[in-house]
Amino acid sequence: MGAVLSSIGSILSYLFGASAAGEDSASDGQSGVTAFHSSARWQLHFNSIKNTNQLMVIDFAASWCGPCKHMEPAVHAMAAKFTDVQFAKIDVDELPDVAQEFGVQAMPTFVLVKKGNEVDRVVGAQKEELQRKIEKHRPR
Repeated sequence: MGAVLSSIGSILSYLFGASAAGEDSASDGQSGVTAFHSSARWQLHFNSIKNTNQLMVIDFAASWCGPCKHMEPAVHAMAAKFTDVQFAKIDVDELPDVAQEFGVQAMPTFVLVKKGNEVDRVVGAQKEELQRKIEKHRPR
């Protein structure tokens, strides 16, 4: 049975553009930030939490963006602090369709989503503002 499940996982990973090692959507360690590198994987993840009351913070960034790099440690710290909130990272150059879907026009942009709908947004490297909005919208 384990071999069958492993084969199915490999097939799904292949179909959605990731290796069997799960390079596509991997948490970057203890911080709880999940990076997505394929639109299909992102859509599966987004659909899986769409009907929950869990808050998700989507960090739209780019590898060349200085303010994005400046915010990265703060986002990791918030993900470690707010373990009841999901944190996702989307590189706008890798997934421009996802960035366009959310109307992202500047980086970094943080979109706060609940039940599949945007509830708030922070544009720019504004740590305190982001933390305030997370505290406001997270489930109690």
